[in-house]
Amino acid sequence: MLGLGKKSRQLVGLDIGSSSIKAVELKSAKSGYELVSFGMETLAPDTVVDGAIMDAPQVANAISKIFDAQRIKTKNVATSVSGHSVIVKRVPLPLMTEEELYDRIPSEASQHIPFDIADVNLSYQLLESMDSQMDVLLVAVKKDKILNHTNVLAQAGKTPVVVDIDAFGLQNCFEINYEPDAGQTVALLNIGASVMNINIVRGGVPLFTRDVSVGGNHYRDALQKELDLSLRYRRAETTDTAQRFRHSDAGNSKDLRLLPGDSQRREHPANRGGRGNGARSRAGGLAAGRIRDAGGRVESFPQSND
Repeated sequence: MLGLGKKSRQLVGLDIGSSSIKAVELKSAKSGYELVSFGMETLAPDTVVDGAIMDAPQVANAISKIFDAQRIKTKNVATSVSGHSVIVKRVPLPLMTEEELYDRIPSEASQHIPFDIADVNLSYQLLESMDSQMDVLLVAVKKDKILNHTNVLAQAGKTPVVVDIDAFGLQNCFEINYEPDAGQTVALLNIGASVMNINIVRGGVPLFTRDVSVGGNHYRDALQKELDLSLRYRRAETTDTAQRFRHSDAGNSKDLRLLPGDSQRREHPANRGGRGNGARSRAGGLAAGRIRDAGGRVESFPQSND
């Protein structure tokens, strides 16, 4: 989600999350890209749930407030979606021509996607081909999911030029910023308030892509329940609040000390159902040599003196 090219084609990257909306405007520079503007608006609980916009007017208003506060003139935006309405599958197929593949995709999609084909937008990309087989990345997003986003953008007076997948947007950012080695397997994690995007990539090719309904809120709620913390401690969201909590009676409570072995006994939410093993098997049994973690909110952003 980058602002690329000429001024007429300038885009603003827009991240509609469960706890906040973030907008980033970039411009091309000799060294790559420069940050033009950044803005964020916090959302009320349940405004966006598992990637689905539940309160469209509030989201549209938050988008407008960001653009007004940052004086962003560009109306064209690039955004992305995730959640249960997004399906990404790596499908092995017999070797065929591009024309044959184009004709084959709908029938293949009907076998791998748990939705009616008439209800989804389909896209695909050829990943690699061998003597008699080719691997194709198949992507399907429910039309009402995309309509849910584009309608909100229209309410805010913005034009959606790009609607991508969260995991792919994360991969684009990683590859532009870090230029990874072609042979290195990297696990990219974007941990939001209620959803975590996972994308295991190698040489620019996604090996495993999944959205998991586990995020920061789940850990916060688990801590609140486990340690019997009150709501004001549970919703600690700034460093100052956390520091005050650390020095409070609750912060000094013996209940906060985990007993030996607790970390092994308590089940990690993301591991339920064997998801970790599933990622390794679907990624061809390859373990990631590196993990890159992203996500969360920016409470304050340093301003340039230039």
